[in-house]
Amino acid sequence: MTIDMASGRNGLHLPSLSISGFAGINDLSVPHLGRVTLFTGKNAVGKTTVLDAIRVYAARGDHGVLTSILRKREETTETEDEDGRKIPGPNWDALFYGRSISDKTMLSIGASSHNDTELNIAVVDYGTKELDEEFPRYLLREGVQFLQVSFDGKRRYSPMLTDTFSGGSYRGRDRVALERYRRDRPEGIVTEWLGPGLPSNERLARFWDKVALTDKEERIVQALNLIFHGTVERVAMIGSERGSRYGHARRAVVRIRGQRQPVPLTSLGDGATRLFGIALALANSQDGFLLIDEAENGIHHSVHHDLWAMVLRTAHENNVQVFATTHGWDCIVGYASATVASEGVCGTLVRIERDGEDLTAVEYSEENLRTAALQRIEVRGY
Repeated sequence: MTIDMASGRNGLHLPSLSISGFAGINDLSVPHLGRVTLFTGKNAVGKTTVLDAIRVYAARGDHGVLTSILRKREETTETEDEDGRKIPGPNWDALFYGRSISDKTMLSIGASSHNDTELNIAVVDYGTKELDEEFPRYLLREGVQFLQVSFDGKRRYSPMLTDTFSGGSYRGRDRVALERYRRDRPEGIVTEWLGPGLPSNERLARFWDKVALTDKEERIVQALNLIFHGTVERVAMIGSERGSRYGHARRAVVRIRGQRQPVPLTSLGDGATRLFGIALALANSQDGFLLIDEAENGIHHSVHHDLWAMVLRTAHENNVQVFATTHGWDCIVGYASATVASEGVCGTLVRIERDGEDLTAVEYSEENLRTAALQRIEVRGY
């Protein structure tokens, strides 16, 4: 296995991974992670849940990230507010394995070889000694449960609010409790996430504003030229922040050699937008994590080697640790060939398997990857 010369195994934010009690994962251990780690496996085996767990870990259990994951998964429930109105809120049960909460419910995420930096989230009830000491009595009310978030030897408490999705304001006591939780939050790891769909223009614009007029612009153009073979000359974001009746909100346009006018990025196809998003997300994830779900989406099979070569090189230069999922054979072959050809950058392929409630991780060395790619040996799971 090639060692990442920039940091070595131990220099990565997550050199290994252990997940227990989170969502659909009862227990999973991945002994080795790389600068770029690609997770594969059958549909519904839990690949996306692994990315969600890494996101929770990076955010140190941030309340907003937890609710964002529940919203993305459409894990909602209805409750009544003080006026008897039905309001949607997060289904907190879905955060935990078995989808049930008790006074012993807990999830843990961290590096399997470094227990001192493990993130633990437990459920605690109103009236416990710790809550009585942490919060003034007027903040607590019967029936409210809290998430106890522990990291690096410190604990903090987040109310399990039920009106997070309603669009209304929190009740005074809940708001004070939540603000106290946010104030005590430890610094997390910079993380960007790309889902299986295309990033919105708004998100691309946010990414672009952080790289515009810097040396990183050239890397973005190079990514698009993986498809267009050097004919893309410039990229820009045009339009207004909110758009108008007569114009567009901000969107990407591309100047192509030999054409008089720039063309909208979206007119060049989903693959161009996907590559643009990946390159921008890499540039915005310096010293942090980039999570890519279903990395193969929109990418032609002939581009995968060059795409992964770009990801490996840029991740190394920007000190980004990349985690991606796939169930596409062309994606795996391209990743394997790029990893084998890379110099000084560690890439790891991990297949996740499920046997009943148990999950196991099968790691492929670079030699295994080379053999699998050449002989077309199935590595996605049966």
